[in-house]
Amino acid sequence: MASFDGFEYEVVVVGSGAGGGMAAHILTEAGAKVLMLEAGRDYDPYEETPMFNTNDEAPLRGVSTSDKNFGYYDATVDGGWQVPGEPYTTAEGTEFLWWRARMLGGRTNHFGRITPRFNARDFKPFSQDGMGTDWPLDYEEVGPWYDQCEKLIGVSGANVGNEDIPDSAEGVLQPPAAPRVYEILCEVAAKKLGIPLIPMRRAVLTRAIDEREACFNATECGRGCSIGAAFQTTTSLLPWANKTGNLKIVTDAMVKEVHLNDEGMASGVTFVNRKNKEDVRVDASVVILAASACETARLMLNSKSEMFPTGIANSSGQVGRNLMDSTGSDISGYIPALRGRPKYNEDGLAGNHIFIPWWDYEGQDNGTLKFKRGYHFEFGGGFGAPGMGIADGVDGYGKSAKEAVRFNYGSNFYMALRGEMVENENCYCEIDDKVKDKWGIPVLKFHWKWSQQEIDQAEHGMEWGGKIIEAMGGVVTSPKRTGEEAILAGGQIIHEVGTTRMGDDPKTSVTNKWGQTWDVKNLYVMDGSVFVSNPHKNCTLTILTLAMKNATYLAQQLNGDVS
Repeated sequence: MASFDGFEYEVVVVGSGAGGGMAAHILTEAGAKVLMLEAGRDYDPYEETPMFNTNDEAPLRGVSTSDKNFGYYDATVDGGWQVPGEPYTTAEGTEFLWWRARMLGGRTNHFGRITPRFNARDFKPFSQDGMGTDWPLDYEEVGPWYDQCEKLIGVSGANVGNEDIPDSAEGVLQPPAAPRVYEILCEVAAKKLGIPLIPMRRAVLTRAIDEREACFNATECGRGCSIGAAFQTTTSLLPWANKTGNLKIVTDAMVKEVHLNDEGMASGVTFVNRKNKEDVRVDASVVILAASACETARLMLNSKSEMFPTGIANSSGQVGRNLMDSTGSDISGYIPALRGRPKYNEDGLAGNHIFIPWWDYEGQDNGTLKFKRGYHFEFGGGFGAPGMGIADGVDGYGKSAKEAVRFNYGSNFYMALRGEMVENENCYCEIDDKVKDKWGIPVLKFHWKWSQQEIDQAEHGMEWGGKIIEAMGGVVTSPKRTGEEAILAGGQIIHEVGTTRMGDDPKTSVTNKWGQTWDVKNLYVMDGSVFVSNPHKNCTLTILTLAMKNATYLAQQLNGDVS
């Protein structure tokens, strides 16, 4: 046992988001004493969530700014694409964006709560198409943990027997939300085209559980959720861990280095107290890194020693390599059939109620498609809160302009492609030895290049997005673009993974299938950096699930139940 400010603990967890929050919950329930270090500020979602504020109460009517990238009311109260005093750099020719949330709960306060499972093919991509790398585990091993995780955090959806999104066990899922009018139109169009459209899996409660209430369609989930209906660690995992009496949380603690003892074991970490800029050393029996894929890689690469001159647990040279993000591109249109309809509350669960999963595995397998990895379509429209762009395309002024806005309101429709990229040697992060942040910590330098696989995938998606809008009786308003023109920048979808990937071979991976680093047995990684591939499905559910599985294994070790 080590101590900090009078608190006795044996495990230090770096990060309070999906991986760190789940690890803390599992370990504290098992009796372990845990110290959690969060780089960002404290955050109270019960007091700070603007659930009922309207855009007219916000500066610039709540639109996005350089300080609030997703709008004034977004729950990321400290962080964004750029964090003052904490730069990152990019190599020549690289376009990469790095989103950071400097707050308790990390990105779970902000994310879209879309939670599809990976399927059997997703865990064995190389075996399917000869590209990328297989995971050291398979769906049969992870499936039961998905059930436990979904039940715990609360996932709404439905079992429909779709190949892309595996069914959950009976009784795991909460009921899905009913589709909206524009979603029903899209469903009809998809059926015409022979492609599936199924209920969205969302980490949003449609039935109350424990102290968390069911969603009552108040405002966007991205604002945070003071009733606990939309999953975030600050209203679930962290309060639960606190109730055990086994957790101490220290915020404004920017961890800069993991230390080794003479036996080559992790002995603790040093963090910068962001309030007074002092360095603080804490000892630990076990260190868990869950700071997000890029931040964890940065911390490991900066933790150099005689034993690990290129960074702790980096004998493979894979720390920082294999960086992946979801592909992204968007297409918009308007649907004449939706114009002039009666106005009513169509908010729903503040996101998709149904979506289009990947449907053409056959084309990938028989070679009729030009790319090997799939995508899905998310979409939106309807009667959202009017914003500053509601009058786009309206001619004139006065009464006629107002009538045109009212008539067209709710007829716009957009589709967002989110797809899988294949790992490639051009995508990685390293330490920039010429630049430090305001805490004196060397920063990351990013290298990024989409392969032709992703470009061809985006082009296919834009073609099919147009077909779907037209099958709805709509008109595409986005300009026609090539895949290279349509694909968004690396990092822009905020699904970075892969920088400390797991594997069976210490020469080509950083951790084993439990997230335990090969080189330092008491150093674990429990965030998206352990991913081996990045399926088109949003990664948070799998981060949570693997952290649950791996923290349970660690708890058994600490209790002497396994060797």
